[in-house]
Amino acid sequence: MSQLSDSPAQAQSSSRSRWWIVAIVLSLSAGLSWYWLTQGGTSGSTAEARHPNEKGTPEDVRPNGLMAVEAVNRQPPEKPAPDGNPRRIEAPELTGGVAWLNTAGPLRLKDLRGKIVVLDFWTLCCINCMHVLPDLARLEKKYPNELVVIGVHTAKFENEKNTESIRKAVLRYEIGHPVVNDAEHEIWEKYDSRSWPTLCLIDPEGYLVARGSGEGLYDALDNAISRLIKIHKEKKTLNEKPLKFQLARFQENGTSPLFFPGKVLADAASKRLFIADSTHHRIVVTDLDGKKIAVAGNGEPGRKDGTFVEAQFNDPQGMALQGDLLYVADRRNHLIRALDLKAQTVKTLAGTGEQGHDRRRGGAALETGLNSPWDLLLDKDRLFIAMAGHHQIWMLDLAKNNLIRFAGSGAENIVDGPPALSNFAQPSGLASDGTTLWVADSEVSAIRAVPLDGQGAVKTLVGKGLFTFGDVDGEGGAVRLQHALGVAYHEGKLYVADTYNSKIKILDPVKRTCATFLGGEPEGWLAGPLFREPGGISQADGKLYIADTNAHRIRAVDIKTKKVSTLKLQGVEAPKTPR
Repeated sequence: MSQLSDSPAQAQSSSRSRWWIVAIVLSLSAGLSWYWLTQGGTSGSTAEARHPNEKGTPEDVRPNGLMAVEAVNRQPPEKPAPDGNPRRIEAPELTGGVAWLNTAGPLRLKDLRGKIVVLDFWTLCCINCMHVLPDLARLEKKYPNELVVIGVHTAKFENEKNTESIRKAVLRYEIGHPVVNDAEHEIWEKYDSRSWPTLCLIDPEGYLVARGSGEGLYDALDNAISRLIKIHKEKKTLNEKPLKFQLARFQENGTSPLFFPGKVLADAASKRLFIADSTHHRIVVTDLDGKKIAVAGNGEPGRKDGTFVEAQFNDPQGMALQGDLLYVADRRNHLIRALDLKAQTVKTLAGTGEQGHDRRRGGAALETGLNSPWDLLLDKDRLFIAMAGHHQIWMLDLAKNNLIRFAGSGAENIVDGPPALSNFAQPSGLASDGTTLWVADSEVSAIRAVPLDGQGAVKTLVGKGLFTFGDVDGEGGAVRLQHALGVAYHEGKLYVADTYNSKIKILDPVKRTCATFLGGEPEGWLAGPLFREPGGISQADGKLYIADTNAHRIRAVDIKTKKVSTLKLQGVEAPKTPR
């Protein structure tokens, strides 16, 4: 994820005094290091932590490695303590947040004495932050009595300062630990954070032990936590009594027919609608009027092929249809799945089930790791993949069962030019007119154009950069979107799910003019907003079908009259074991 700055290659300077860096290096089996400050330690220094793609060069991120990990010190140690060791660093208190979620009230570090604490500085749009969440869940499961994880949500986009948006993300990502809305970046600055995600480790006595940025910190954290447990058991300063928190999922647990539907695909020829019921971890198939045809997936997150009844997905997103074969981007499993709609079976088509880290090379479909595939588009025997985690567009040759990188260097930015040298930033939506691949490039709030034949150049229709966003209609460079996740093509126009603005925009790809089509106003007197962070959009028979993600519904819009209705699902119920 990008740093909080006006430039993606330069960290934002803090208005407060800079922290100095103090550390001890512990050698790890992966050949990288975790830096410590425990019981006095000794001093050292490391460079600022960055995500690998921020310097404009695609780099591999090893699953068990650390891009950069550092211990931090607010003041340089002027003199050693009486025992000759450097002074230990007390972790700054968690004050300054505007709201707390997944807990009955605000938490203070002084009330968590005896616990090992991990602070996760994250923002809900960030793909790297999403990738860290499973690691934190593993640690919470492994150390239920010793560890407390606290998410410090520090917004990138304006919409992400909204506590309700964060609450929805906590539910959507199935986060099981407390989260503070650090809307004004006060906690972020106390800890001198510079990039998302950043993890800080605090010992049971309230002292800051270490800090790391980026993905792949599980092994280092695991080793550090196990060592802290040993130390503080011996010191009798470890509290092993488990803590219980009031989680948001206790109030909203997915009993509606849909739960955060991420994408939708309408097919006029077969009169079918395909819904990625993402946080129910399943695919719902209906007719265009909402009558149930089939459901694939048992409702529990997992990775299992087989019949529709027994199959499992994990946060499925974009889809593409080829006759009676439906392709699904199984986002959190890092897979492409194929659903035989006649036989009602599911099989894995591409990916290994592990997050891929090679941005350069493709290979055999089932031997090549994918990285958070978010949307799909079919062009004859070519299946295009919006590879959000790699910041690239990939292509699966269905005839040869082979994957290749199609566009994007892997650097997270907005750069036009030859496909191989262009930059994308978390591409999340795809559409086509048969000649051009249109890309909703979410982290740069842009719509990009990629030639389907691979010749020519990638071009930007609207969008300026990682930290340039808003809600402005107009032409070309004057247009501002905010984290747009979906795009659909119809009769020479693009319809954009402008997600964080909760609007549908209409974009002329030739004139580069963009205007609000729907949204931004309440549906009626005393009614709520027309859309709530829509993530997916498709069209069939003169209608737009919109995955209104945070409202747990599918909206249907008559393109000519702009009449909006909620698709009434018939025969579709929540899974028997709601999450």
